[in-house]
Amino acid sequence: MIKRFIIIVALLSTVLMAAQEGTSSPYSYYGIGLNKFKGTVENQSMGGLRLFSDSIHVNLRNPAAYGRLKLTTYTVAGSTQSIKLTGDEGSENSKTTTLDYLAIGIPTGKLNFGLGLIPYTSVGYRILDVNEETANRFTGRGGMNKVFLTAGYALTEDLSIGVEADYNFGNSQNTFTAFQAGVQYGTREISRNDFKGFSYNFGLDYQHDLSEELRMYSAITFAPKMSINLDKMVNTATVRIGLDGTEQVTDEVDVNSEDNELTLPGQLTIGAGLGKVNKWFMGAEYTNLKASDFGLNSSITGQNSNYKDASQYRLGGFYIPKYNSITSYLSRVVYRAGVRYEETGLSINNEDINEFGISFGLGLPAGTDFSNVNLGLEYGQRGTTSSGLIKENFFKVSISLSLNDKWFQQRKFD
Repeated sequence: MIKRFIIIVALLSTVLMAAQEGTSSPYSYYGIGLNKFKGTVENQSMGGLRLFSDSIHVNLRNPAAYGRLKLTTYTVAGSTQSIKLTGDEGSENSKTTTLDYLAIGIPTGKLNFGLGLIPYTSVGYRILDVNEETANRFTGRGGMNKVFLTAGYALTEDLSIGVEADYNFGNSQNTFTAFQAGVQYGTREISRNDFKGFSYNFGLDYQHDLSEELRMYSAITFAPKMSINLDKMVNTATVRIGLDGTEQVTDEVDVNSEDNELTLPGQLTIGAGLGKVNKWFMGAEYTNLKASDFGLNSSITGQNSNYKDASQYRLGGFYIPKYNSITSYLSRVVYRAGVRYEETGLSINNEDINEFGISFGLGLPAGTDFSNVNLGLEYGQRGTTSSGLIKENFFKVSISLSLNDKWFQQRKFD
């Protein structure tokens, strides 16, 4: 099982990372990019809920969920997203393909562990603004990644707690090039931000049987405000376009600013739901995001923009016709659906940039030990066309592998 998982991960990672651009949203210019991580495909298919946890799936949004794992679980996922960007001047289409996460959960008893890699935020855009007098080009790339180590402990059969330590690293690079009609040379400015440092996430998971048919689910996660290191470099240069279409650079000047800090905002999520084990579940969540903390980072905020505290709402669930059916495969499939409305906290030209998404998904049984393939679909919107801004309509297709195995089994000899 381990060798099989390593081969699958290596192949999938190679394909996805080769094609990866992360995002093509102009809103990724602000801050450290768009938050592209919405949880596992199972989470995403239920509106992004982090509330539900069980013994055979890794929940990457609530560290307390690891306390319920009974099988070693490997998971890896990728997605492709089509985006239509609409503004006052017309519309454009783009497409991105990304690796979404790679993780493993390891049960050892009451104290269980997890570790993995998550591409957390993404910067990616190309904008060309041309008129009779000037030609301006804006491009951006990069993002922030997280390597995490999680520990979840089952205090009782009903109650688990957990803590996650994240090492954040990555960089974003924004390039602005301007030419004026009748002038041979133009100007170029490259602004690069490199960030690294630790952050933490704490969780609590409580489940209790109200009757033989009904179980209550509840969860709380809290990520405190943290500061990480930020190194900023600005390169300015005089440029002209050569006959082959490439930029020819002269008079470069680098300005480095080290030992700055980047403030990551705190957030609190609470959720509750009801369900029947191995049959159905329905839950709702609320998140309070202290995005105003992010506004303290003057070195990475854009013009005419600011950050304020935000609220986020999610509703979702699943249904399994008959999880142990031996005659009908479709009866063992997990059918998921959800909806979300999320304020990002970003405001541009006094317009709030919010997201809406509606999602659907399937959990397809695959092989033994409750392994499964998960498919997710999401249609959503981001932004607005008011005040000269861009409205994005996106359609996302995701796929994940969740492979289970048993470790630490006591060997018996005759």
